[in-house]
Amino acid sequence: MEDYKVIDHYLCVKLPEEVDHHKSEAICRNADRLIASQQVNNVVFDFEDTKFMDSSGVGIIIGRYKKISCFGGKVFAIHADRQIRRILQMSGLNKIIEIME
Repeated sequence: MEDYKVIDHYLCVKLPEEVDHHKSEAICRNADRLIASQQVNNVVFDFEDTKFMDSSGVGIIIGRYKKISCFGGKVFAIHADRQIRRILQMSGLNKIIEIME
């Protein structure tokens, strides 16, 4: 189950075990609602529980990046395991978001 918290203008999105097209629409909708209503400057995607992510997960990240980068905001990925890191690098996301250790 995904989880959302806003702390000091950072939206923290704890992603579910599987990020796929079945879940991506709700994640986008919930994140966008909070970005619009809570004065969010940055988005942190927490991959701690995530074991699988398909291209829709990449789409989630790109979409939120486009929404906040025009205001100077940043997107971060934390707790990404080796497989998720590989997806982030193969998709080129590592060039636009910060992947934290």
